[in-house]
Formats: sequence, structure tokens, C-alpha cells
Amino acid sequence: MRNIIEAVPNFSTSNPTVVKAILNELKKIANVYLLDYTYDDYYNRLVVSFVGNENSILQASLKMAAKGIELIDMNQHKGQHPRIGAVDVFPFIPLRHISIETCVRIAKKFGKSLAEKHQVPVYLYGMAAEPERSDLDWIRKGEYEALFEMIRKPERKPDYGPAVPHPTAGATITGARKVMAGFNVNLNTSDLKVAKKIARTLHAKKGGFATVKAMAASVPKKKITQIGMSITNFDQTPLYRVFEVLKLEAARHNVSIMSSEFCGMTPIKSLIDIAAYYLKIDNLSEDRVLEIAIQKAMEKDLQHDQRKSRLGN
Repeated sequence: MRNIIEAVPNFSTSNPTVVKAILNELKKIANVYLLDYTYDDYYNRLVVSFVGNENSILQASLKMAAKGIELIDMNQHKGQHPRIGAVDVFPFIPLRHISIETCVRIAKKFGKSLAEKHQVPVYLYGMAAEPERSDLDWIRKGEYEALFEMIRKPERKPDYGPAVPHPTAGATITGARKVMAGFNVNLNTSDLKVAKKIARTLHAKKGGFATVKAMAASVPKKKITQIGMSITNFDQTPLYRVFEVLKLEAARHNVSIMSSEFCGMTPIKSLIDIAAYYLKIDNLSEDRVLEIAIQKAMEKDLQHDQRKSRLGN
């Protein structure tokens, strides 16, 4: 597949039956490939990562969203992650031989079609939206519980669909963005107030890093808390820098770090930055990673063969 787009939809569910039904819709479409999916009951959220081309990614996205709207009732939903709908957010990301403008166009097609077919209000965000309406925090203000009130405000009219929430699915957010890193850190404390203080020092709008969104969540089964983060520009704000500040803040509150995890797929660039920093490697780059070097060499040979074939014809 030459042109590759990634979609990373977030559905407001952790019901295994619903998860399976949504993923089954993806399997019905040719030329799309499931990369990863995770869900948990404390966020009560399913995050899926899949790739395809311009046509297949749109088809699969609409089918998955339709199934989510059918099966998820937001009136019964409880979870710690901010959300306004069953199909809460559906970003499209350019990976290979695809421009961000193409992803904006796909997001708008997706949003318009979803609104028309299911009467779900749809908001654009990220690079698909006007700057003053592009931020997820602004769109989700008050979350689902305040959606019925917020959506009636003139400045909050949806980009597509009715200015009334869907009776069970709420509203959906879609847009285009660049690759980001989802990074979670588990703290050895059940004190959510402490975890929130630590998250606040990292979050962009609370005085933290400009490209970091951070929140605190309780993980009752393990009696711990978690700092969930989205690093939207890991070139500007490397993960090791975020982690070092988090370590300092945790120590300030006499809290230790138990473990960390990536949420969804992880960009190789962010891993290279981490390895270079902690191992003090001077000459580490993508070209020196074995698997990437092999892939580039094979692609170069393939392009050479294709050029020879065209010249021969």
C-alpha cells in the first residue's frame, strides 16, 4: 500500500461485546489493517489504531462509527476520561505519501456523512477546524453531562448535523492531526488529589509543556493512580523531558513511579529520542535502526525496478 493514512478513533465503551462488534466492522473492508486496540474500565474507553488508503479508511471509519452509535448508550456511560459522545473523537493522520490537507478532506467527508446518516452532531477539531474551535478541551467543556446545554450556544453550533445531541450517542469530534505519542505513567499512590496536582504541572493550559495534555485517573483494581498524557509534538517536547519533570514532581509529593506504558502505537522517533538521551548515544538516528534500514533499502530497489520497467515499455 503506497498511500497510508492512520485513524485512531476513541469510543466510549469498555464492554468486550461492543468492542468485538466495532472491530468486526473493520474486518469487512478490504485494504485496511488493524494495528492495535486497547480498552479499560477506569477510563471506560476503547482506542483503536488502523491504517488504510483514502477510500478504505473512510469506508471502515463510517462502518465502525455506525456500530458504535448503534450499541453505545451515553446515558449509561460513566468514565474518567473526558468525552461528549459514543464515538467521541475520530482523528485522521497522514503517515506516508499523504498530505494533512487530504486528511482534513477525509475528516470533513466523514463528519458530514455521519451527521446526515445518523443525525449525530459533529464538531471538527485540530487542523480541520478554525483555530478558535480546534482544541479538544474547548469542544468537550462540561463533557457529555453539559452537552445539551452547551450545544445550544451560538458559538458552539456543530459543524455538521443538528444542534441537538443524539439521544443516546451524544456528539462526535473528528479532524486531522499529525502523529502524536500517548504516554501513561502509573504512580504508587491511590491519592487522586496528589495525582491531579502532578498532572496539572505537565498540562499545557495549566502552565506545563506547550504540547502536552495530561490528566489523572484512578485505577481502583490496582489501588494506584495514573497520569495519562498526549504529547502532540514530541520533536518540540521529547518524552524523556516530560518523564524527568514528572519524576521530580512525583518525588516532591513523596510518590514513586511504578511503571509506564504507551497508549496505542508509538512513533519510532520518540523511542530513538529516549534511547539517545538515557544511553547517551551520539550517533543514533532512524537510518541506524536495522528494520528501518532494511525497509528503505528494499523500497529503493523496488523503485529502481519500477523505473527500469517503465523505461523498457
